[in-house]
Amino acid sequence: MKNSREIMEILEAYDLTGSYRAAAELAGCDHHTVARYVLARAEGKSPTERQHRARPIDEYLAKIEELVVNSHGRIRADVVHRRITAMGFTGGERTTRRAVAEVKTSLRAGSRRVYRPWITEPGLWLQWDWGEGPRIGGRRTSLWCAWLAWSRFRVVIPVFDKTLPTIVACLDATLRRIGGVPAYALTDNEKTVTTMHVANIAVRNPDIVEVARHYGLTIRTCLPADPETKGGSEATVRIAKADLVPTDANLLEQYGSFGHLEAACRDFCEEVNNRVHRASRRKPAEALAEERQRLHPLPKEPFAVAFGTTRRVNWDATISVDGVRYSVPHQLVDTRVWARFNGDELIVTAVGEDGPAGARRVKPKMAEAVALAKLHSAADVDRALGSAAVAGRFAENDLIRILTYQVGLETVEPTRPSENHSLQPGTSAWSNFGLADEKEEH
Repeated sequence: MKNSREIMEILEAYDLTGSYRAAAELAGCDHHTVARYVLARAEGKSPTERQHRARPIDEYLAKIEELVVNSHGRIRADVVHRRITAMGFTGGERTTRRAVAEVKTSLRAGSRRVYRPWITEPGLWLQWDWGEGPRIGGRRTSLWCAWLAWSRFRVVIPVFDKTLPTIVACLDATLRRIGGVPAYALTDNEKTVTTMHVANIAVRNPDIVEVARHYGLTIRTCLPADPETKGGSEATVRIAKADLVPTDANLLEQYGSFGHLEAACRDFCEEVNNRVHRASRRKPAEALAEERQRLHPLPKEPFAVAFGTTRRVNWDATISVDGVRYSVPHQLVDTRVWARFNGDELIVTAVGEDGPAGARRVKPKMAEAVALAKLHSAADVDRALGSAAVAGRFAENDLIRILTYQVGLETVEPTRPSENHSLQPGTSAWSNFGLADEKEEH
């Protein structure tokens, strides 16, 4: 097959000489080649169009197309060759490979996905995905990355696990940060969301269905093994990882604590949401103010799973989490509370008449108690913890102050001031006010 330049040289040689043989001598080819290109030009055909010659494999092309289509283009050429050989084909495997390649090319051209821009509407779509976060003290973290498709508003939250309570807590925090609930949420097919697929239909986790019903949200999942259906959330993951995970590119140092990582994520969201987005030409924070008008109202209380797992408060005002006892206020004895870890903290939540109320920093306080047990006896630390729970004293350094006070005492009961006692200064200093002046007058 001649290229375009060679064909033009052949035609120019013929126009110059008017003879097939003379043009062939000038162009350096056979005179039959000159005749073919000249006749093709005279018939108005493209000189580069190659004429199809009958081949022995042509009568088997229908079967080859059937095998390729039924296998969605995955069948190998050697398998096709064995099939058509059994049908009587006597050609070589190389001929079969060429025919299979041509059929697969035609199949791909006919079934290629057509990409169109996704014109989003405000208040419709929220997407979330997970990214690998930095390590804190050798422990892995994950980044919850969510974004609103219309306003491009991003929310990034670091976590230590991807359990259902953590997912619900992140979803609730995201919705409260954006100030409403969109119509749909799109995510990946993790077991916490999709338990299985039956006939290409996703079967939702019953718990996530209850979560969606609580918030008035429809949760959709991406097509399996098709990352192109969640490009927006993946872009958020890529940007967040580039800015938050220490690498040689961003020159970030390791995070000293989980709190430092949380602060970095908040700063990242503040930065990206207040700079002009390249596609929308608007600041996401400003666009969110407009999109909030199309969002559904948030329920007053989060879904119960967001608080964690339920625990029964024992008679000694403690709960057991992962085999470790933690103290809670004594008013919660013989009730149920929710407990979940948030970074280095254990959050214990109790739902009362005024709604849920949580107690934070329980885990660091218990770590403090373990450290104190190395300096004092375990019995003294247990007694101090009991007194702190009864008195409701879990502020900074309260435990060590109680322990220091109780060391050496045989019996200690919590001391509560009566109504007759006050820390306000008395008025006795004013009793003699003015007497000195009266004495001088007399």
